[in-house]
Amino acid sequence: MASLDQIIDTILAHPRFSGQTFDAQTFIASLDEETLEQLFREIQEEEERERYSLFARMFPDDGPYRRALYPRHMELFSAGAAYMERLFMAGNRVGKTRAGAYESTCHLTGQYPTWWDGRFFTNPIAAWVAGDTNETTRDILQKELLGEVTWGEDGRKTMDGSGMIPRDCIGRISWKRGVDDLVDKCLIKHRTGRWSNLAFKSYDQGRRVFQGTAKHLIWLDEECPMDVYGECLIRLATTRGLMLSTFTPLKGLSEVVLSYMPEDMRPAA
Repeated sequence: MASLDQIIDTILAHPRFSGQTFDAQTFIASLDEETLEQLFREIQEEEERERYSLFARMFPDDGPYRRALYPRHMELFSAGAAYMERLFMAGNRVGKTRAGAYESTCHLTGQYPTWWDGRFFTNPIAAWVAGDTNETTRDILQKELLGEVTWGEDGRKTMDGSGMIPRDCIGRISWKRGVDDLVDKCLIKHRTGRWSNLAFKSYDQGRRVFQGTAKHLIWLDEECPMDVYGECLIRLATTRGLMLSTFTPLKGLSEVVLSYMPEDMRPAA
């Protein structure tokens, strides 16, 4: 059985309880051992549901993630119905990466919410997501989408599914050589029962690694070089695919930033 201290700590760490208004010691002392075990199991089960249900909890009708609090995110998603290229350019810590992860998950799994009015793909897709380095791609994008690196019951390295993509949708994973714990490619279960293909890339690998086959979705988190951006556009040409960029403009009025600005807002040459 778990220790008494563990049970008390678990209760007090739960958002429904407060150490200032709730006497955990007295409450615990009033319970028998069987009830304590049941209480601990239920708390652990709720914590696990919370950990592995990020996608289902995002942008509901009400609550802390309700859509009304995220008008720019909603505008971004809606614009996908009309525009091939979209940019979510904003300051740090406003949820740009989370928006990219949410939309990518919708397209990869085919699990669109009822309120979705953006672009729909009816079949599994092929997608790239990319950051500026292998390390930031692993530590930010991979974690946001797939969760933490772990080991499966078969002894193989895998992802725990605590990211945006539901863990029961994560299929076979291949790992990138030369970079610890970086996923190269991953199969994502689509609602049709077939599989979408997700691959991770980084700009520091150069334009050459962005050559290849057609894609339906490319999500670029952090600003990329213009030659990489152009190469990505080519990959989307035959699929009516989507280009989604999310970044803070740390490079100022770069080529990529200027390409999104109306002519009358651009500085004089």
